[in-house]
Amino acid sequence: MKILIVEDEVSLLKSIKDYLTHEGNICESVSRFETARQKLSLYDYDCVVLDLMLPDGEGMQLLKYIKSLHKTYGVVIISARNALEDKITGLNLGADDYLVKPFHMSELNARIAAIIRRKDHNSNTQIIFNEITIDPLAKTVTVNDTEVYFTRKEYNLLVYFVVNRGKVISKNAAAEHIWGDDADMANSFDFIYTHIKNIRKKLQEAGSKDYFHSVYGVGYRFTAE
Repeated sequence: MKILIVEDEVSLLKSIKDYLTHEGNICESVSRFETARQKLSLYDYDCVVLDLMLPDGEGMQLLKYIKSLHKTYGVVIISARNALEDKITGLNLGADDYLVKPFHMSELNARIAAIIRRKDHNSNTQIIFNEITIDPLAKTVTVNDTEVYFTRKEYNLLVYFVVNRGKVISKNAAAEHIWGDDADMANSFDFIYTHIKNIRKKLQEAGSKDYFHSVYGVGYRFTAE
């Protein structure tokens, strides 16, 4: 998953980013309202972890901005504000969850996973596409019940395509999804071709059909059609 963390407390921001990255996510982080707004306008995320009290703005206003973009991001508010009124306001504005500080990182991770499961996987614990089964919790992929091993970036890329099956995914969007901020430093997107070539080979060797279709000049589409 690609996650944006919006938090102005430096030590907490580092702890969240380190933990969620260790759990296999691509994490970007900002500590100010305006920087967050700019990132949200330019890039796509699976989930936003949002602090309410930022030095140059109010998190509730940023939540309104997220919803105005009509994106399908999950949003978890993290805040020291424990008042019922704040929780109700945040949830009514479109947040998917509200977690009061201090909290355990494992709980934050579990709540993010639950949101993504509801949004992208129809509340199922596994993602199934014909003979391919992905277990996001265990981070495993099986083809006809035989486990296939992928690197972390290959796994993240495969999940991204399967969740967005049928849609044309540009090389730029794919690069941003698996590299985050570092994608801006790439001179070309040849590495996306290499990753997809490897994924195709591993899936087909395990007995899967080839579901990746090149879209000339744009990128790829993952579909059975």
